[in-house]
Amino acid sequence: MAEKILRTEYSEEMQKSYLDYSMSVITARAIPDARDGLKPVQRRVLYDMSELHLSHDKPHRKSARIVGDTMGKYHPHGDSSIYETLVVMSQPFKRGMPLVDGHGNFGSIEGDGAAAMRYTEAKLQKFAEEVYLRDLDKTVRFVSNYDETEKEPEVLPVRIPNLLVNGAEGIAVGMSTSIPPHNLGEVCDACIAYIKNPELKYEKLLGLLKGPDFPTGGIVANQSELPLIYRTGVGKIKLRGRIEVELGQKRSDRDKLVITEIPYTMVGAGIDKFLTDVAALVESKKLSEVVDISNQSSKEGVRIVLELRRDADLERVKNMLYKKTKLEDSFGVNMLAIADGRPETLDLKGILKHYLAFQYENAEKKYATLLEKERLKQEVQEGLIAACDCIDLIIAILRGAKKLEDAKACLTAGDASRIYFKDPSFLRDATKLHFTERQAQAILDMRLYKLIGLEILALEKEHAETLKKIETYEGYLSSRAKLDKLLIKDLEAIKKEYAVPRRTALENSKEAVVEEKAPEDEQVIFLLDRFGYAKLLDVASYEKNREQIESEYRAVIPIMTSGRIQLYTSAGVLHQVKVRELPAGKLKDKGVPIDNVSRFDGRKEEILLVAAAGSLRATTLFFVSREGYVKLVDGAEFETANKTVVATKLGDTDSLVAVLALGKGRQDALLLSEGDFALRFNVEEAPRMKKNARGVRGMRLGDSDFVQRALLLPPMEEFVFNGKKVNPEKIRHSHRDTKGEKLK
Repeated sequence: MAEKILRTEYSEEMQKSYLDYSMSVITARAIPDARDGLKPVQRRVLYDMSELHLSHDKPHRKSARIVGDTMGKYHPHGDSSIYETLVVMSQPFKRGMPLVDGHGNFGSIEGDGAAAMRYTEAKLQKFAEEVYLRDLDKTVRFVSNYDETEKEPEVLPVRIPNLLVNGAEGIAVGMSTSIPPHNLGEVCDACIAYIKNPELKYEKLLGLLKGPDFPTGGIVANQSELPLIYRTGVGKIKLRGRIEVELGQKRSDRDKLVITEIPYTMVGAGIDKFLTDVAALVESKKLSEVVDISNQSSKEGVRIVLELRRDADLERVKNMLYKKTKLEDSFGVNMLAIADGRPETLDLKGILKHYLAFQYENAEKKYATLLEKERLKQEVQEGLIAACDCIDLIIAILRGAKKLEDAKACLTAGDASRIYFKDPSFLRDATKLHFTERQAQAILDMRLYKLIGLEILALEKEHAETLKKIETYEGYLSSRAKLDKLLIKDLEAIKKEYAVPRRTALENSKEAVVEEKAPEDEQVIFLLDRFGYAKLLDVASYEKNREQIESEYRAVIPIMTSGRIQLYTSAGVLHQVKVRELPAGKLKDKGVPIDNVSRFDGRKEEILLVAAAGSLRATTLFFVSREGYVKLVDGAEFETANKTVVATKLGDTDSLVAVLALGKGRQDALLLSEGDFALRFNVEEAPRMKKNARGVRGMRLGDSDFVQRALLLPPMEEFVFNGKKVNPEKIRHSHRDTKGEKLK
């Protein structure tokens, strides 16, 4: 069979393929379903654990077994994502209500990772069994897995709005979700109120569901903004850690600030980052009140201790911690979920609406299934009761039948033509029998001990209970009010058994304001070596080693710590560096590459002049380019706060070879070319121009010749070129734009 080649537009194919991929990531990986609040990988892990019978009252099973089984049957996307999901669902500091009971090292709040899956074990929490997986076979729809060899639930029959209880986080293509966790008891109360009155006003609803409840505790500092966040589904929650003050009991004891709860956003490496930030504040003397910091956290909880000086201002230290560290952080809220098959940002009522619709759908499926089951039981029970009333006739039929089919035909259709009765009086009654197929089979399967009086009474009692259940189930299916009462009763039971006290406080805190003391301005020595490493040295050390320093460093500049260093480069650019951004060190310290603290790029440009900002204000700068252009510029033109500015205009192939500061008195400019030509003239002959001008030609160059070097010399001073002294009179010219003299 010949191959069929389809021609298509490349851009259209790429667009379609990328759209398919994006929707797959959104709907089948990163965004939770509004019905059960779970992502596919979470749902599959929980379902697989239930299939492995890892209930809370059974032994733990190796995590590797759970991960392998889940990957092989339901989630063929790699074991790392499955194990990470299993770990997160077991961590009480990441989930408001953990769903997995982990045994072994499952990580810590400080960012320690979990042990490898071969070392850890897990099973389901009782909460997950009862609230997430109960009635799985009677409610949700099952679909084929990825290779159509297994069936998996489309969603789990979660009995609470899991989107609110455990929250959700995920990044898809072009969208993301971030829903904070909430207190289970408050969520149940809000659900009950919404079931009773779906038109309930937000004010009353938020009186029950007060706000997020993070597993790490902490403080929500902008409570007044929560109503708008819940109305729109988006916003920012300001979180703060909890700081407690421990005053010294003895005179020798220091006061302490103890952080006992952290913002939810600090879970993981955030604690180490916080400790590093506090240490940096102490080192920079912005938090000089802190004399020691220690992390005393343990399994019992977070405890970070800051020891303070005796005269410390506690409020200032608190405000500094909130202002300058992640002890105050924001949690971005975007309540995005898959609703009715498409991603949608939901408000609080939208989440409750989808939750309630899902509960109604599950309840109707469940009670329709149970009703069908009870009606089948009713049919069988009524057949057995009727059989007990005419047991002699049935025994006669069984004794007179040659085959089972003959007896069954007589019981269901009254066909007694193939039945032999010893007592002919049974024949007329036998023709009146009309049991159903199922009743007839139950009669034929019935054991003789069922004819005992007590057994018959038990059968009648069971039949009465079946009729009562049928009436109850029919009531649930026909009356929404009865179903509402059932859902409310269920939520009250969940709240009673599993609710925990609120951990996160809600308040409207004042903005943390810190009046930072301006750092003292002092003189230091800026040093730049020939390899481009810069550092600051104190004046005393410089005075002790003046000769060594001035011989080894290309730039030695006294400057105040509030000042800036200017770097004029061959690219015609001026870079500036704040002195406070440079490291202070000892003479033996290497320093920091100047590239790291400025926009200077040592691979593309070369430093020609280093000066302190402001020191050239009253000075004139002499610019010389490689192609022979020269100009004079007032130093005041370079007074700027910008990190990088253009110092001069250059041609496409041109670059600077010198930026020289003019001294007092008359000076000669000396230009030396690569072709060994030299030109000397009074530097004042160069025109004064603005920094954005290119300049004028200062030296006429031959083909393939360029200016190599430029100097400023007193009028009659000799100079050395290529190891030989040169007489200044030989190359002195009274005008520019000549080729100069050939140096031999």
